[in-house]
Amino acid sequence: MLFAFGGFSQQLLESKSTYFEIRKYYANEGKLPDLIKRFEDHTMALFEKSGMENIAYFLPADNTDNSMTYILGYPDQKSRDRMWEKFSNDPEWQKAKKESEINGGLVKSVDQTFMKLAPGLNDTSKPRPSGIFQLRTYTCFDGKLDNLITRFKDHTQDIFEKQGLRNYPYWVTVEKDGSQPKLVYLLADKDQASFEKDFQNFLKDPAWVKARDASEADGKIVEKVDAQFFKTLPFSPMK
Repeated sequence: MLFAFGGFSQQLLESKSTYFEIRKYYANEGKLPDLIKRFEDHTMALFEKSGMENIAYFLPADNTDNSMTYILGYPDQKSRDRMWEKFSNDPEWQKAKKESEINGGLVKSVDQTFMKLAPGLNDTSKPRPSGIFQLRTYTCFDGKLDNLITRFKDHTQDIFEKQGLRNYPYWVTVEKDGSQPKLVYLLADKDQASFEKDFQNFLKDPAWVKARDASEADGKIVEKVDAQFFKTLPFSPMK
């Protein structure tokens, strides 16, 4: 884990987080701008005050579900609930929340994903700031997660870089039901058109085809991939 953490620190200098959470907020109709403003003016600073780390703030490139997504870091898993309790009980937060909701609540519902750093996949150098991000989630066939991580470490990440794609942090999910974790990572490029072109070049790269076929000699590794394009909000620490 120290090996993985070292590279992550290059991407987020002085990061001490080892436990992470993706939070997707579905805003009530017409309330997304107010929600974003509350984060920028109040929530982010109060998260930090409570000991959390602001990692990234995104809007979907095609925001059809009136949502925003962000990632928080915590020193460890045990501290997460304690920090949220501290934040929720902070009089500054309660005041900001009350004032922002004079004309109605801002958030309809929240999705959560808990994660730890993926071993061996966070030693890449800090990428250039990017114009488009894709959050990619891989569901593996039973017992195949280690095979996937090995393929990324030995081949995939380097071939991404070769084709102009930019590696951001890699995580594995923490599944509360004890099921096999998923691999989650951020891949980026200067804009969406470049991303789509470079990703197609990656898929056709002979080095990738060879690595994929060799890794699947005993059967397929990945059952399903979910991917969504995002753009960072202006105040996002990760760019």
